Formats: sequence, structure tokens, C-alpha cells
Amino acid sequence: MPLQLLPASAQAFAPRSAPNIVLNTKVEPWLTQTLKRINKIKRPLNSVPQHFRCLTETLGGANAIWTLASLMLPKAPESELTKDSNPLMEAIHNYQMIHLEAYVVHVDMVSQHEVAFKLTTDTIEALVDYHKDIYSVDASASTWTWPEKETQVKKLQEDFMQAANKFVFRTGVRALEGLEEDGAGELLEGRSEDVKNAITNLFMPLLPPPPRIVDVIAPAPMLHVPHTTLAGNWWPQPHSLAPPHPAPVDSWKVLPSTPSPTATSCSDNQSSGFWQDMSFNPVQLPSPTPSYSQPVYTSAPSQQFYSSPECFTTMPAPLPSMLQTHCGIDYGMGMGGFNDFGWTQTTFSPQYATIA
Repeated sequence: MPLQLLPASAQAFAPRSAPNIVLNTKVEPWLTQTLKRINKIKRPLNSVPQHFRCLTETLGGANAIWTLASLMLPKAPESELTKDSNPLMEAIHNYQMIHLEAYVVHVDMVSQHEVAFKLTTDTIEALVDYHKDIYSVDASASTWTWPEKETQVKKLQEDFMQAANKFVFRTGVRALEGLEEDGAGELLEGRSEDVKNAITNLFMPLLPPPPRIVDVIAPAPMLHVPHTTLAGNWWPQPHSLAPPHPAPVDSWKVLPSTPSPTATSCSDNQSSGFWQDMSFNPVQLPSPTPSYSQPVYTSAPSQQFYSSPECFTTMPAPLPSMLQTHCGIDYGMGMGGFNDFGWTQTTFSPQYATIA
């Protein structure tokens, strides 16, 4: 039924007033029999206005209080309950019965065919006290502590008080069959279970705040750095280390570490040729066999990295004592045939003075 069809007396914190009754042009037979049963004084019920007057006076009386249902609730918080080996004694000491009493505020037998009940002031106060002194304490004790917990508990109590005052139970109009003398009555045909479920749904749980979402920063992935051979071989790889012993070298490839002995006679100078005087270029000796470094491939298959190039040892320039003597013969002066080709006399002059 739309909310605007309810009377002003059905609103929250509204005082009790006469119920709003809407009857059809023809009264149902079961309603007539119910009104005749509860009336101590026989009164005529032959028309719709007579039924309307009788029903209004009966449901609007001070004693017209209906018991919708009964709830068994704890007397104290769970931490203060009495423990007893006898379950019956434990239930008597620890639980109380709260009767949900209400009065009729609206009867519609035309469109919605329903009757609306509103809780009495005493029932609302009993439910609010239970929620504040017992239910809220247990709910607070069963949850962990957060900064706004007390504020949330107070808000939960205020919301329940508002909901209890706004509570209106609507059911089929045939519920009036449980009407008794003085307008009191009880709900029949299992309607009390519906009231219990509706009242139980008013007790909202105390919900802690949701956990805060923390942005988890994943560590940066380790980039694969190719193992390249650095200059100087600071950290050589195990597979590129040089063998502990030098590789064998053929004897004919090894040159003497000292220069050849100098000639002491003129015959040696004439037979050895003078081409030895013309060649004073440094002699290159083969370096030790370099260790083989296995190439390492990077992400591009076409690029390769090798170890540093080989180092060549350069023989130092010869000293004057290491030169051959010429026995006072001047090749440039004694060979005139060379001048015919345009060569000057100083071209083949000795580079150092002869030893007397």
C-alpha cells in the first residue's frame, strides 16, 4: 500500500488518535459476526454506517491494544549473564519476555484490504532500552576498536530509535478476526512470525570500516645485463681464464732475447753483407698465446663481444755497443757506382763513428 494512504497517526512520534477506517458498500459477513461476538451490549449492525461506528469505537478505545508477538531477549550483556548448570534456571535469570503491543491506525477494506498496526509507546521504549543497554554493548565488544567506533555506536542507537518509531506492521484485513472484547486482540494464522522477523530486521549490525586499500608497489624487474668482457679483464669468466701453464711453442719460432753477437773481423763484415746495416727496424716478438674468450651474445644475435686485442711487445732500440764495426771502410766513399744512380755520398755513411 502506498505510504500516503496511511493516516497522520501512523507517522513517527505521532500521538495516538482514532483509527482511519474505510469500508466497502457491502460489509463482509465475517466482520459482522466478529463485531457481534465482542459486543457486550447488543447493537444493531444492519448498515454500513452502523458497522463503521461500532468498529471505530471498538478499535479507538483506550484498552484496544493488540499483542502482535513476544520476544525473549537477554536481561544483561553477554559478559554479565549468569552461568548455571541447570538450563531452566539459567534461562529464568538471564532472559526476559518483551511483548510487542500495538494499536490499529488504519483499516482498508476497499482497495488494499489490509489493516495497519503501530507499536505503543511502552513497547518502543522497551526496545530502545534493550538496544542501548544490551545489544549495543555486545555488538561493540564483538568488534575490534577503531577511532570512530563510539560515534558509530551512537549513530546505530539513534537509527534504531527512529526505525522503531516509524515501524508500522501491515497485514491482511482478515487479521481482525482475532479481535476480542474492548478492542484488544492477537494475530492469528502465523502472522506473529512475520512481526518477529520485521522487528528483528531493525537490529542492524555494527560494521567496522572496510580495510584501506594500500597500493603495493611491485619491485622493478631485474634487467638482464649481458656479460661483456671489460677492458683489463677485471672480472673474467671462469670459462675464459687462461690455462695455468703456457701453451707449448715451437723452438724455431722463438727468437733469442739478446741481439746477435757483433762481428770482430772485416771478413765477417764483408761476407754478412751490408744489408744488416740498413735494417734497424724494431723486431717484433710474438706475444704469449692469448687466452681464448668465448663470445657472449646480447639480445641482438648479430652482435658479438670478444676480449681485448692482443698486445705486441716492441723491442727497444739497439745500443751503440750492439752495432757491428766496419773496420774503417766507408761504404759510401768506396762505392762510386752508387753515385752514378744519383745517390749521395751521405746516404750510406755510417750512423755512428767507428771505434779506433
